[in-house]
Amino acid sequence: MEHDPDARWLARVMHIAFFLLLGASLIRFLLRHPWEARSPWIIALSGALASLYLLGPVLGTRATPRRIAWLATVVAVWMVLVVLAPSFAWCAVPLFYTGLRTLPPRAALVLVTLLTVFVVAAQVDLGGWDPNLLVAPPAVAAIATAVFVSAQRQADRQRALINDLIRTRRELAAIERREGTLAERQRLSMEIHDTLAQGLSSQQMLLQAADRTWDSDPETARRHVRTAESIAEHNLAEARRFVHDLAPADLAEGGGLEEALQLLAARESAGFRVDGTAVPVPERVQSALLRIAQGALANVREHAAATSAALTLTYLDDQIVLDIADNGRGFEPSRTRNAGVRGHGLPAIRARVRQLGGTLTIESAPGEGTVLSAAIPLETEE
Repeated sequence: MEHDPDARWLARVMHIAFFLLLGASLIRFLLRHPWEARSPWIIALSGALASLYLLGPVLGTRATPRRIAWLATVVAVWMVLVVLAPSFAWCAVPLFYTGLRTLPPRAALVLVTLLTVFVVAAQVDLGGWDPNLLVAPPAVAAIATAVFVSAQRQADRQRALINDLIRTRRELAAIERREGTLAERQRLSMEIHDTLAQGLSSQQMLLQAADRTWDSDPETARRHVRTAESIAEHNLAEARRFVHDLAPADLAEGGGLEEALQLLAARESAGFRVDGTAVPVPERVQSALLRIAQGALANVREHAAATSAALTLTYLDDQIVLDIADNGRGFEPSRTRNAGVRGHGLPAIRARVRQLGGTLTIESAPGEGTVLSAAIPLETEE
């Protein structure tokens, strides 16, 4: 509770109140009793009590042996003062707070009760029999104790709430770190599938073709090897870039989305066409569309057994649409959603489209080829 700003503020108020009450009691005594034999003792004890009370903050608030000894000395000096001059009894209120803040609850209540009884006895001795003297000090003690206990419980609840919030924040941070790790793994797996795996598959087919024609047609075999070497160089650039989360290599060359798609189509022996008037496209959308085209053409090459494929990039008023069509064996689109997924072809494409708030449409049937359409919304300025 010592670290609570409200507790520190209340402690300052009680310290000020103690010295005000002590000074007022001393002045009252000296005004009513100009000089008596007990006056030097009262002045000396008042100074000693003030000096002792100043040591309190230095000793802290924990119930250490030194703190308890200090509190016992303060209470003893105060009691002697009250016996000599009952008007000093009102200094008990700050002492209530000091005892409650220092001692364990039960010991603090015993001290408050002792001080209250002593105050009542002093007041009765000073003013004679009066019902108010029997009721007022216990009422003041009860109010002071209730206020302190209530404030302490509220502080404990706030401390527990803050600890819960801190623990929850740490748990959320841990969850976010785990989710970030999973998202990065997913990104890398999709990048590997759409770039390195595709390139390695192309290299494998080219090298197999070169091996078959090496003796009969050496020139064609060498051409296949050179093409495989070019793909390997391109894959190396892709690997370096996606590790650093940069744009695809074709885009990084500065040609833009249309040129990157045209290069991809040329490598895959596919057609390419642009419809509509070109508009500025965000880099993340360009990167996603190029990856979608790479993944779709990899599926065509590996699974469709198609003799031709074509890319179509269409600019509309509020969206950009990429179509990938082939004349391959086709499939049943509904099965790809319900069957267990063991790869990153269509699931990766769906994930990329979903991340950009777009829609993916697949039109296909067994033996009738496939048309995959990815529509990505574009932000328009008002």
